[in-house]
Amino acid sequence: MSCRVVVDADVCISSGRCVAERPDVLRFDDDELAEVVPGAPELPDDAGRTLARGCPSGAIGLVDAETGAEIDVD
Repeated sequence: MSCRVVVDADVCISSGRCVAERPDVLRFDDDELAEVVPGAPELPDDAGRTLARGCPSGAIGLVDAETGAEIDVD
C-alpha cells in the first residue's frame, strides 16, 4: 500500500527535518512552513510513517493513496 503526505500548516514549526529528509516530497513555502511539493511521489506506508513520526510538531499526516482515508501514524 502507498500513501500521500499531507501537512497541517497551522501545526508546522518549520524545523526543516522533513524537508531535509524528503525534498522530493516536501519543501518550504513563502512563510517557511512545510508544504507538499506539487506532483510529489506517493510513498510506501513504512517510509510515510517514518517521515510523519519524525515531525517534532506532528504536522505531517498520511492518507491512503487509493482511498484518501487517513492513516494512523502511531
